[in-house]
Amino acid sequence: MVHDGSWYDGMYNNRELVPEHPAFFARWGQDSEAARRTGPCELDLAYGKEPGERLDVFPAAHADAPVLVFVHGGYWRALDKRDHSFIAPAFTRHGACVVIPNYDLCPAVTVPHITLQVARSVAWTWRNIARFGGDPRRITVCGHSAGGQLAAMTLACLWPQLDAALPRDVVRNALAISGLHDLDPIMRTTFLQPSLKLTPAQVAQASPARLPAPKHGTLYSVIGDDESAEYHRQNRMIQEAWGTRQVPVCEALPGLNHFSVLDALVEPSHRLHQMALDLLRA
Repeated sequence: MVHDGSWYDGMYNNRELVPEHPAFFARWGQDSEAARRTGPCELDLAYGKEPGERLDVFPAAHADAPVLVFVHGGYWRALDKRDHSFIAPAFTRHGACVVIPNYDLCPAVTVPHITLQVARSVAWTWRNIARFGGDPRRITVCGHSAGGQLAAMTLACLWPQLDAALPRDVVRNALAISGLHDLDPIMRTTFLQPSLKLTPAQVAQASPARLPAPKHGTLYSVIGDDESAEYHRQNRMIQEAWGTRQVPVCEALPGLNHFSVLDALVEPSHRLHQMALDLLRA
């Protein structure tokens, strides 16, 4: 069923749905600055030639460590890797190597172009991560919101078409947190579409749920239970599209909204944090 733009805005405008969102952003920024200041890290490494193609690496303490690539959200038009450095310490303390890429933002680029940029960042990780202690055979990609779409797309990527030197299974696992798996309703919003300028062809190209199930890797898909009905539908959709073998976990986590669900990722006692560790150790 197709609704009008105001209906889609009501379902997808998370800043309106969570009025306290500025407090989340402020705390993430403070914790991220502390993570860069106190932990070893290599910042603003180029993974390509375009302005946004930079990433930060938080090295592992020992060689052959699992690798977590974290892709930030912001509806493809906002936020930055520097807002999300706080993700790293929760996983480096467990021996992982963490990579946090940036990408260019809409409207300067398109969503499919951002999807390609994130694939390039993962390809860079596969080629280079050993010198930071990471094992290129053990890459898990995690993303939040728009980053959830980008994380799922790395499983669907046909890597040898990007670079013939790449194996077909560059990404071992992925975790989509509040992911957007079908971009058609996003194209119908009035608050996003002026920036994103999505077309039906781009929706077909960059919607994980509209693509064949990947032949390699496992996806966990989760949302906060307090998110909108459309986010619940998006979460179910990827498991329905790809099947329970590729998407064995599809959960709504109690008591969490679109922003607090990301806090759960770094909370040691939370199930979501354990899910991420399980994927890293797989």
